[in-house]
Amino acid sequence: MTAMRRRRDERGSALVELTWLGLLLLVPMLWILVSVFEVQQGALGVSSAARSAGRAYALAPNDAVGRARAEAAVRLALDDQGLEGEPFTVQVSCEPYPADCHSGTSVITVRVATQVQIPMLPEALGGDAPAFALDATHTVPIGQYQEVDRAAP
Repeated sequence: MTAMRRRRDERGSALVELTWLGLLLLVPMLWILVSVFEVQQGALGVSSAARSAGRAYALAPNDAVGRARAEAAVRLALDDQGLEGEPFTVQVSCEPYPADCHSGTSVITVRVATQVQIPMLPEALGGDAPAFALDATHTVPIGQYQEVDRAAP
């Protein structure tokens, strides 16, 4: 009679165990997926920002204006990908004329670096909110985007 009573007491426990196990596995899996998608979105934004900054710098009339336009292009591209307010750095280098990027056959290289905050991870686990560092580089030959003066003979 005790064997019959035990069976009735354990009835439905598999469903409860399966539900808890599912929740314990599902929540971390969803967090991993959301984190991967956030990092991928950030990578796309940084890549787009580097391309935009290279074009903006190359189209500018001089290096000072080019720097300002490149930074504005980076901010716009990052904002488009949901990275509003994230700090970024823009590094511009030129070859073979490092003093004047807008001369002759210069090749401009723009490197953009930023970070993506890992979502839903409490700061209590490590002090600062964890972030994933991202950077992208784009190279533009200066002659590729130069304007042509149509008034010249």
